[in-house]
Amino acid sequence: MKTPVKTVYINVDSYIASFPSEVKELLTKIRELIKEAAPKAQEVISYNMPAYKQNGMVAYFAAHTHHIGFYPTASPIVQFQDKLTAYHTSKGGVQLPMNKTLPKKLIKEMIRFKLNENREKASRKKKTTVKPKGK
Repeated sequence: MKTPVKTVYINVDSYIASFPSEVKELLTKIRELIKEAAPKAQEVISYNMPAYKQNGMVAYFAAHTHHIGFYPTASPIVQFQDKLTAYHTSKGGVQLPMNKTLPKKLIKEMIRFKLNENREKASRKKKTTVKPKGK
């Protein structure tokens, strides 16, 4: 039996291009929402899916059979749990059904929350200085 070849994506454009047009539209919209909320975030492929980094990971997204997985990590899921009741969530992600309108405002709010959290963590790390060893 032959093992199926798994596609390894080199950038977000190649990831999005690999899907049918209706899925491409949703993926492109999520990409735009993330870029609007986090214009300075670095776009990368991580775990073979689109991801965004700024002072740490901000979010990932991926297409599945019936939904788009949006993964802003655990803290935004907890912070926005009251606004996510209409969606299936996990520790670090939310399933956005392909047959429903994307919650654009909520996606941006979650990205901004994560950016702020990452900024605060980075700021705390900078304040922690290593004391030189005395002679």
